[in-house]
Amino acid sequence: MEDSTILTVERVSKSFGGVVAVDGVSFHLEKGELLGIIGPNGSGKTTLVNLITGFVRPDSGKVIYQGKEITGKMPYKIAELGIARTFQMVRPFYQLPAFKNLIIPLYSPRVKKLRGGKYGERDDMAVDLLEEVGFERDSFVPYKMAASLPHGYLKRLELARCLALRPDLLILDELFSGMSMSEVASTLPIIERLNEGGLSIIMVEHRLKELFRIANRVIVLNFGRKIADGPPHQVMKKEEVKAAYLGSEGET
Repeated sequence: MEDSTILTVERVSKSFGGVVAVDGVSFHLEKGELLGIIGPNGSGKTTLVNLITGFVRPDSGKVIYQGKEITGKMPYKIAELGIARTFQMVRPFYQLPAFKNLIIPLYSPRVKKLRGGKYGERDDMAVDLLEEVGFERDSFVPYKMAASLPHGYLKRLELARCLALRPDLLILDELFSGMSMSEVASTLPIIERLNEGGLSIIMVEHRLKELFRIANRVIVLNFGRKIADGPPHQVMKKEEVKAAYLGSEGET
């Protein structure tokens, strides 16, 4: 079991000013699994991601990755271990061309180690990664300033920056937010391909219909607590989950 489990979260809790954001949440992620984390607005989804990735320190509980405890480690150290994440709000280097946004992760010690001590031709690697996430290689788009890119491209740029680290675990925090239906439809096969290639993925998502097409399993949070865990359509039949989404499901 330990060999097949890449991430274990044990009774993690976090409060802010007396408000409980995450309340004793536990779950595990198997290697190669695609797990969805869902729940109404304010249910603690992003806080949970921040606890896993070191941006917030838990009040209690443990986070274990690849058999080693990473609770409270700095985000850059967690990234070097092989966990990469996107953010709800895109954070590119706006005054750099799109492909140059990937140079910093491509210079990381992790990438150098995985490439046998050599970095390789980083500009070409950056353009290759952008092509992998849907940028048109033969167009000028990879070379445009990030500030001039539409929102959908910026979201894909976030994804490419994560992939540049060559992670073992990818966490996507509302990747589809702000994307058009056609952009989501063209991004889904990219995520499926990454997962089929062995990459473990956690997706925090409000676009449930699209998420359920690719997720092996979902956990549901409400008021910081985990209220369900299982296959997507079985989970949505639970009365507690229906009650949590009552009045909000139409907005997802």
